[in-house]
Formats: sequence, C-alpha cells, structure tokens
Amino acid sequence: MANFLNNVLFIFQRLNWLSVLDILLVTLIFFMVLYSLRDTQAMVLLRGVIFLVVALVLLTTLVELPAFSWLVQNSLPALLLSIPVIFAPEIRRALERLGRAGTFTLTTTNRQPSSMDMQKVIRAVVEATARLSARQHGALIVIQRMDSLEQYIETGVKMQAEVTPELLLQIFYPDTPLHDGAVVIAEGRVVAAACVMPLSASGVLNRSPERQMGLRHRAALGISEVSDAVSVVVSEQSGSISISNSGRMIRRIDPERLENILAAFFRPDVTTPRRVWLKRFFPYLFQRKDE
Repeated sequence: MANFLNNVLFIFQRLNWLSVLDILLVTLIFFMVLYSLRDTQAMVLLRGVIFLVVALVLLTTLVELPAFSWLVQNSLPALLLSIPVIFAPEIRRALERLGRAGTFTLTTTNRQPSSMDMQKVIRAVVEATARLSARQHGALIVIQRMDSLEQYIETGVKMQAEVTPELLLQIFYPDTPLHDGAVVIAEGRVVAAACVMPLSASGVLNRSPERQMGLRHRAALGISEVSDAVSVVVSEQSGSISISNSGRMIRRIDPERLENILAAFFRPDVTTPRRVWLKRFFPYLFQRKDE
C-alpha cells in the first residue's frame, strides 16, 4: 500500500498544466466517441472489440503461450486497420455532424419563416396528424430546420404549396399517387411529396417494441440522424403519433403534446452563435431542455 501511495504521489508531482491539458484532450476525444456511439449498433461492436482485446492481452501476459503470442502480435495490426471499416457508417455520421456544425452562418436564419407563419404551419401539421391518426392513415412529415434537405426533395414531386390540413390529408390518403413517401415542409411551405428518406440503422430499432416499427418510422429516424430536421410519423397499424429529432424518437404522443414539442423546436432562437454551434454538434445535450 505504501508503494502504491508513493507511486501516485510521484505521478502528481510530475504533473503540470500541459500534462493536465493533454489528459483533458484525450478524455474529451473518448467522451465524444462514446457519446456518438451510444444507442447504436456500433456500441455492441465496440464492446465486442474491447472484450476481444482484453482477453488476448490477459492470455498473452498471464500464460506462457509462445505460438499464440506470435499469432496475436502479428494479427493485432490487421485488427486495428479493420476498425475504420467496421465503424465506417458511424465515422461518416460524425464527420457529417461536424461539417454541419462548422457551416453555421447568419444566412441560414434569414430563410426561416416568421413566427406567425410557423405557428400556422404547426397548427396545420398537428390538425392533419390528429385526423390521420384517428383514421389510421400512415404519414411521414419532415420539417426542415437549418440543414438543407434539397437532395431528398429532389427524389419527390415538387409542390411549393401552402401547408393546410386538407392538403396533407389528401396526400396521405391510401392508394393515392403521393401517399407512399415523405412530405417535406421548408420555409413554411410544402415543397415536395413522395420523397425518399434514408433508413436508420440505429440500435434503438433492435429493441422491443421499437424493432416492430415499419419503414416510415425507420425513415423518420434516419432523416433525423443525418440532419437537424424534425419528422412526424403516424402509424398505419395503430394510428399512434411519433416525433423524431437528432436520432431520437418519442412515441405514442397525443396531438397536444405534439404541438408543444413542435413549438419548442421552432420557437425563435435567441441563443449565441457559440451555443448554436455546440447545439448542432451535440444535439443530445440540448434536446431535453428544448423539449
């Protein structure tokens, strides 16, 4: 015990402000990686990799196995090189989030509709969602925020129409030409319908009851993972209403709560540019407060 305390004291005596900064930077990098991977399939893979590395280290250090140690020493570099391939989707999402956070400019806020117009849009979406839920008509409504959805708008039918409950009800009426896909609302207008959204591969969907979600829910979660858009889903099987943002989904909400959440997302943003940058890169840190 005395030797242990002496070693700890020796380490603290050698610390300086550069060493503390070095440790904090390494800690921050590990925190960012683990925070980005939580609730994803990559976290399961990461636990498997860590377990494998620890098991190999223990076997090679505690037991004298020359042939096995040689095999581990020669295969470990190949394992390290394979990590970027295994975690390629997560690395890509992290770089995309970093890119979106770094492209914040004052011009992005100039394209947003006024507060009154946004309130009308929210009321129309909530009313349409409530009626679609009562009729059990499936629907997916994606509302653009700061990130552009132009690449997904191009996959649908351009409309540039006023947002009204009647229009949304007509679009999502079963077996109509535009019902199978997402409606994108941007700048206070329905810009396109029947749009194709990216499907989520999040580990959240592998847990019950989320694993029973259909393509609409996976698309809603997918678009929220690659952008800051807010997506509203109505289940065709149960008529339940869900809302998704930043790779998170709140399920089985009523129209009143939906309106409150949308109002929180689209209220006028008076935050400082530094807080907005942090909010775009770490949306989970602000999600609970905003909702």
